[in-house]
Amino acid sequence: MKKSMLNMNKLILAGTLLVSLSATAGNEDRVGSAGASHMLVNPWSRSSAAGDAGIASVNGLEATYMNIAGLAFTDKTQIKFNYSNWMGNAGISLNSAGIAQRISESDVIAVSIQSMNFGDIPITTVANPEGNIGFFSPRANIFNVGYAKSFSKSIYGGINFKVISENISNLRATGVAIDAGIRYVTGERDQIKFGIALKNVGPVMSFKGDGLAQQIQYLSTGFVATTEERSATFELPSLLSIGGSYDFIFNENNKLNVALGFTANSFSNDQYRLGLDYAMTGDKVAFNLRAGYVYEKNLLSAENRSNALVGPTAGFSVDALVGKSKSALGIEYTARFAGVFGIIHTVGATISLK
Repeated sequence: MKKSMLNMNKLILAGTLLVSLSATAGNEDRVGSAGASHMLVNPWSRSSAAGDAGIASVNGLEATYMNIAGLAFTDKTQIKFNYSNWMGNAGISLNSAGIAQRISESDVIAVSIQSMNFGDIPITTVANPEGNIGFFSPRANIFNVGYAKSFSKSIYGGINFKVISENISNLRATGVAIDAGIRYVTGERDQIKFGIALKNVGPVMSFKGDGLAQQIQYLSTGFVATTEERSATFELPSLLSIGGSYDFIFNENNKLNVALGFTANSFSNDQYRLGLDYAMTGDKVAFNLRAGYVYEKNLLSAENRSNALVGPTAGFSVDALVGKSKSALGIEYTARFAGVFGIIHTVGATISLK
């Protein structure tokens, strides 16, 4: 009993620390003033199908986005590949891949990458406004290295290091950030979970490159000089997420996970999340049906709505259970309804070895 209370006190202390580090979250005066907004995009199918509400319940590699503490629940090895047609018909592709590996009874590490490709865009200049001089391909990438640890049967925590890059033909910005998260699990069948995650904390970024250079010719002498403009710095979209979940265990083969989450954004409106994940497990196949809903201020106002990643989400996954250890070979699909941008489809495959 004393040990359980001690663990709970540690959780409360860690949560208080995370809240204090994110004290500026939810400040509406700062909405839209951050950069690197692709860091707010969940590239993974299964957790996004439940409205990103699984802050306390997401496990494995997908926890590197939601709450890195969930990485500690990786069985042995997990490999994932996902693809999204970002913003519907906008012609933007979002690819993600990664691997999580258990290295000891209590420690798990993970490496993953997500890449947003905006396609080929014609190069234009003042002298060639019509283009016809080539193309460039803007990209936005995030490289993750995560570590999670189980401190006890109830307390789990982790940290995730990110390298962020954005580039066009002649400009590039590179930065680093850290995520941290904790999870507390309780109940006779571990059916009650609480989680806190602090994400995207890092120094400011700025663009550098030849695109900031200009040539100036002095008419009096004909002398040509090159000057470089200064690029303003921008902050990363830091946020604090708090969530809880409960597993309704009907029998050994049927379970419903209900998750609630709250996201306090430093540079956008705060969000409230609801997620449902119904799991049916057989001897050879496991099937999950998921749905979610994300609410934020002005969601129902077409004129004032400022975020496409709100509203309903839905998806499913099917896993074939193979071998004596019941390793899972699965596929997944998610639909996110992005208003005027249409439907964002995410498909992928997951290999989970036990």
